[in-house]
Amino acid sequence: MSDGERRVLVGPFNRVEGDLEVSLHIADGRVAAAYVNSPLYRGFEQILVGKDPRDTLVIAPRICGICSVSQSMAAAYALADAQRLAMPRNGELATNLVLAAENVADHFSHFYLFFMPDFAREAYAAEPWYAPVAQRFRALTGTAAREVLAARAGLLHLMGLLAGKWPHTLGLQPGGSTRSVAPQERQRLALQLGGFRRFLEQVTFGDSLETVVALDSGDALGAWAAAAAPFSSDLRAFLTVADALDLEQLGRAGDRFMSYGSYPSAGRRLFAAGVWDGGPQALDTAAISEDLASSWMQGDDARHPSRGVTLPAPDKAGAYSWCKAPRLDGQVVEVGALARQVVDGHPLARTLVAGSGGNVRNRVVARLLEIARVVLMMQEWVAALRPGEPFCNVAALPDEAEGVGLVEAARGSLGHWLSIRGGRIHNYQIVAPTTWNFSPRDADGTPGALELALQGTPLRAGERTPLAAEHIVRSFDPCMVCTVH
Repeated sequence: MSDGERRVLVGPFNRVEGDLEVSLHIADGRVAAAYVNSPLYRGFEQILVGKDPRDTLVIAPRICGICSVSQSMAAAYALADAQRLAMPRNGELATNLVLAAENVADHFSHFYLFFMPDFAREAYAAEPWYAPVAQRFRALTGTAAREVLAARAGLLHLMGLLAGKWPHTLGLQPGGSTRSVAPQERQRLALQLGGFRRFLEQVTFGDSLETVVALDSGDALGAWAAAAAPFSSDLRAFLTVADALDLEQLGRAGDRFMSYGSYPSAGRRLFAAGVWDGGPQALDTAAISEDLASSWMQGDDARHPSRGVTLPAPDKAGAYSWCKAPRLDGQVVEVGALARQVVDGHPLARTLVAGSGGNVRNRVVARLLEIARVVLMMQEWVAALRPGEPFCNVAALPDEAEGVGLVEAARGSLGHWLSIRGGRIHNYQIVAPTTWNFSPRDADGTPGALELALQGTPLRAGERTPLAAEHIVRSFDPCMVCTVH
């Protein structure tokens, strides 16, 4: 390397995501190339082979303590698909509420506890916005931390009523929820959601959820932010920082988005399934493949997950990650809240992407927008519960079957592919959201979404390691323990 070129290793990342390494090649004051490494192997797919298929409801949620409900739902949907089993109306509503509570809590934690504290670092001490941001969002000592933990705990009380406990509930089943709801419990659910909604409207947004959801363009968002003081709400504080640091210029990947769709209810989904590649496209899940070229995995051919294998090869030449490289029809796609909102057609998300693509600011805005949309729908789902009517259906498990469970976790599209032979699990493959976003290069040398997003990242004056790169990584809200196999 010349004097102006060097390599920087970023990681491990604190605040949840420790097991992640990002190698940055720096040239001329910018990131010339990035290589994302998941330096951990776990082997959940091997653990599941040979087990009773129903054991997935116990084992798969242990993949992660943050999105265990998402893993439970994907496993339950895969079993339901294998059994050709449908949920009763109450089962759909109850499982949607449990999944939504986890996803909203995840977005909420990410914004307050993982993402915003980076702007309270001393590196920004000279910025005019620093003092109020540091006072509010500094890790551990900021005023936001103690407020949001109490609000988050109030929301997660819903898990106690509907799922028994969190994480690793056993209440979610292929045919619905094992926990029925009495009339007085429905009222308690409404009160819990009402308390969380008040926090959002008074503190996070400083406005009604309906007003936030009705914002229909980047200009409307800017006008809304300018209508009150910059630090009158936490969303306005973020938008102030985003404008000052040009966060809409950071972290643009390929602008190709995918969503499996989420929250089925009465024959439709709250968020539609599909692909956005300059325009809406139908999602063909048969076009998914996992490339192994840069992964410490045996095999060279890219396979659909239903035929995939996960066999470690720690000495494989040319590999640099335990993460596989999922592709849709051979293309890199980004998943997550921004992808969901763009695919679903929310006008704010689509105009933001049309203006500046997928980037740090737009990913965070989409995550907060999604909180507002989902909490409003959760209140409707609670009102629609019918105590006394069935919450779960049952069916026999076939000895030979295939099943797939597709769900949207907070971080993006999560898929479980199951095959059963002789009444036991013959094969089980999992493709997690961060596997899509943090994949290594494929056989064509094409970088994954984060690797693309980091290219061109500038260094501030005097920086040895670009702080902007950490903002980009965190904007995806990574989860490496789900990512590796």
